[in-house]
Amino acid sequence: MSVKLDLLNPTLNKKDFSCGKDLLDKYLHTQASQDVKRKLCVVFALFENTAIKGYYTLSSASVPAELMPEAIKKKMPGSYTALPVTLLGRLAVDIKYKGQGLGGLLLLDALKRSFTVAGESLGSIGVVVDPLDEEATAFYQKFGFILLPDSGKMFLPMADIAQLGL
Repeated sequence: MSVKLDLLNPTLNKKDFSCGKDLLDKYLHTQASQDVKRKLCVVFALFENTAIKGYYTLSSASVPAELMPEAIKKKMPGSYTALPVTLLGRLAVDIKYKGQGLGGLLLLDALKRSFTVAGESLGSIGVVVDPLDEEATAFYQKFGFILLPDSGKMFLPMADIAQLGL
């Protein structure tokens, strides 16, 4: 059977997933399915047979306009105190599959989905992440995300995502 990237479903083996970060492991094991049922986010899993190799979550969010870089703020109506974004809330790869480029594959899929939705059915000026640690920050920086001041969050504008040609 081939590797698939699709919505998390009950047939997948969540309990054996381990990325080495307790917060991300526990989320998949105990909370992800409930969050999906509550419509808090969608969870996409990269899997083969029933083994989950990695996953990510997407949801709607907003960021205070004053946190945005000046180049973006000046293009936005002044009446917006918060700007709509897509939140890439979690992204993790099982330690058994680290070093195979799966993190980048998951991220690019998330960016493509976010860009498509923003162009068709839901306003979003970019993708925001809230990196768990310095390793995650470095990962997102490699893909062009910028730090938003005083927030710990990182941002990639939809205009930059469009240039990726996804």
